[in-house]
Amino acid sequence: MDRNLPKNYDPKTFEDRIYKTWEDSKAFMPETKGGKEHFTIVMPPPNITGQLHMGHAMDASLQDVLVRFKRMQGYKTLWLPGPDPASIATEVKVVEKLKEETGKSKEEIGREKFLERAWAWKEQYEGRIILQQKKMGASCDWSRVRFTMDEGCNNAVKEHFVNLYNKGLIYKGARLINWCPVCKSALSDIEVEHEDVQGKYYYFRYPGEDGSEGITVATSRPETMFGDVAVAVNPEDERYKDLVGKKVMLPLVGRVMPVVADPYPDMTKGTGAVKITPNADPNDFEVGQRQGLGMIEFMAEDGTMLETAGKYAGMDRYECRKAWVKDLEEAGYLVKTEDMTIPTGTCYRCHNAVEPRISEQWFVKMEPLAKPAIEAVRKGETVFVPERYDKTYYHWMEDIKDWCISRQLWWGHRIPAYYCDECGEMIVAEDVPAVCPKCGCTHFKQDDDVLDTWFSSALWPFSTLGWPGDTEDLKTFYPTSVLVTGYDIIFFWVARMIFSGIECMGEVPFKYVLIHGLVRDALGRKMSKSLGNGIDPLDVMDVYGTDALRFMLLSGIAPGSDIRYQDEKVQAARNFGNKLWNASRFVIMNLYDAEGELLPIADAKSVSLKTEDRWMLQTINDAVGDITGNMDKFELALAAAKIYDLIWSNYCDWYIELTKSRLYGDNEEDKASARYVLLDCLKKLLKLLHPFMPFITEEIWGHLPKVEGDSDLIILADWPKPFDEDYSEDVKTVELSMDMIKAIRNIRSEVGVVPAKKIKAIVLADEGCEDIARKGESYLLSLAGLESLSFAKSRDELPADVKSAALPGIEVYVPLDDLVDYKEEYAKLKKDKEQLEKNVAAQEGKLANQNFVSRAPENVVQAERDKLANYKDMLEKTVARLAEVEKKLS
Repeated sequence: MDRNLPKNYDPKTFEDRIYKTWEDSKAFMPETKGGKEHFTIVMPPPNITGQLHMGHAMDASLQDVLVRFKRMQGYKTLWLPGPDPASIATEVKVVEKLKEETGKSKEEIGREKFLERAWAWKEQYEGRIILQQKKMGASCDWSRVRFTMDEGCNNAVKEHFVNLYNKGLIYKGARLINWCPVCKSALSDIEVEHEDVQGKYYYFRYPGEDGSEGITVATSRPETMFGDVAVAVNPEDERYKDLVGKKVMLPLVGRVMPVVADPYPDMTKGTGAVKITPNADPNDFEVGQRQGLGMIEFMAEDGTMLETAGKYAGMDRYECRKAWVKDLEEAGYLVKTEDMTIPTGTCYRCHNAVEPRISEQWFVKMEPLAKPAIEAVRKGETVFVPERYDKTYYHWMEDIKDWCISRQLWWGHRIPAYYCDECGEMIVAEDVPAVCPKCGCTHFKQDDDVLDTWFSSALWPFSTLGWPGDTEDLKTFYPTSVLVTGYDIIFFWVARMIFSGIECMGEVPFKYVLIHGLVRDALGRKMSKSLGNGIDPLDVMDVYGTDALRFMLLSGIAPGSDIRYQDEKVQAARNFGNKLWNASRFVIMNLYDAEGELLPIADAKSVSLKTEDRWMLQTINDAVGDITGNMDKFELALAAAKIYDLIWSNYCDWYIELTKSRLYGDNEEDKASARYVLLDCLKKLLKLLHPFMPFITEEIWGHLPKVEGDSDLIILADWPKPFDEDYSEDVKTVELSMDMIKAIRNIRSEVGVVPAKKIKAIVLADEGCEDIARKGESYLLSLAGLESLSFAKSRDELPADVKSAALPGIEVYVPLDDLVDYKEEYAKLKKDKEQLEKNVAAQEGKLANQNFVSRAPENVVQAERDKLANYKDMLEKTVARLAEVEKKLS
């Protein structure tokens, strides 16, 4: 019976099966494994607007690697998943689909029917998103999956709204807000993206009411002139002192308006005179308030012009601009135009230009909420990783404006405000009032608007755990441990969760915020539909497997920085998986006989360790401490690189090769010990790799024989712990042997010695190095293709024709019997000498720098001194060999 892995590594054959095994075993539930201490992550809820992209793949991989690591460390681990309604984006999609299928608008089918369609969309895409997350290997507790509009979260949103309202922190008022004419909804300030677009400044003359020349103003939005109520000049501007208090007319329209003195106009910009349109610009709004000016509505919610625009009524804003400018020019009111770069606010969803608009909306008073949230980060209650992103946080929070939270949509949390049908009294309550407190009426209409989707998302870390109830999950898992998210939503989401957590729970919602960047294409461009450079992670996983994509993403990222997707790196990650697969096949092959019976394997008490065993065990032991430290500090790429080298180089390329002579020998005790160490080390390596490449490690683990204490599934296994034994002398022996083997192999390659040919080698070692080198003699004989290895006391004992390699404290010579090309060796030695001289000079320069020597830790300075000593030693030996070769050539 063959107990081995299949010959070919094909992730498609086991990934789905393994994920089902994890689910069936309830491995993702915190109750299955873990002690008293918890580790919690709430998944940033992906929008229910379709397919997940490469950014989601990275986000999921980052969260999962932390969750799997902490689960193996014994924490009661919860990764809580769930999607977000994404009010604007989802409503746009559902409206588009409704139009395609029925030709009707949402208004034509009504709110109730439209919401039925929206919920159907949610069910369809939530299921798709969950399947994609599972394909990525996400070890979420799917029994706890939440949705920001489910009953529990909806109750939390209503209670939070009512609490803030009762504290005077939510209010309704007519304010100048950002309005998207395409989405037909208000936007908060941070939902407006600022772009520089090429446009024009138009200079128009407003004639004086008295028939005088009047005054010239500049604007980039001529269509807003229909809302002008005044022209403002700076009171210090000598040019216009005589005009203040007089009146000018809107050209062609003839509407009369005053010239007012106000500090707002900048005398150095344009003409120094500014047209004032209070419902089209926030600065104009402030001027209007100060000057007691009225307002004129001129544009509808959909961006078309109103009756106040005269013959241009019904035109789109841009059509109006074109026709209006043409008419003004023909009438002689256009003075000049200038091509300019115009800062333009655009909707973060549809990317169309927003229009400032006076509108009655709901707002959150931010200053009282922001102050404790700022202080919490300053005190280190929440820590940004990398730390530099706290500056982004402070930038937003210290200059915060009141938050417009109402949206003119149907999909989302409907605002819990009710209006009496009889007297119009407004009541804010979680449920429909029974009776109007003012007039006694029992009939009410709920506010039509819904809440900004970030209002509900801000409660995600605790509403998903049962707040406002006093649930066991809330007691156990709040505050959460880490939030993993992109730098682009620090204020959209992170800041709002922090101040909401403090407000509702009395403490911050998470200890760490791990910030990641974007996944860009190979050229460094942002992936987008318009560029056609988007890459579907499902396609990549279909070709290379999930583990390869995860390892590429995790090994290439630094906190807070963008990463470039490169197909060749995914291929390299798959090759790494293939290397591990084949090495595991070799180990398993040597654990069982031809009938599938387990061969004798030593145990921890009876094992007789050889030098190479102790080296491998110590190497892994040292790496466990380093890798654990890297993981704890979120240095995931560093941890991945160390695991990669440990498996590929140390275990596969060296240790397995060093054990083959024992496995194929006749000493049964030696074989049993070699099997024990091979198996023990493989298990430790699989555990270290598991958070990064969960599928292949689980598949290999399932084929390995278990001993007492081993878990059936690696996902529930214990993270390796360092041991106390010190095998550092064995490490010196094997690592020196490895360096010598590589040096001899390089000599063979340079000279062109065929692999099958056995050669001789001579070692000339400093005092102390010879004993270490002698201990590794058997390794050199078997792995360097030697027929003999001898030790010389001086160069006088060396034959005339040799090729050499200099290592710290040791020189290796290979007699070549006329195979050496001395001219070639001379050229190489000259090159080596030049490089070593540069290395020595660089090290001496570094150590001559008093700033470095006085400020760097002593161990770092000593390491640099040791490096200098090694370079000098190698240089001395190279110079000596160079002299010998020169004699041969003379």
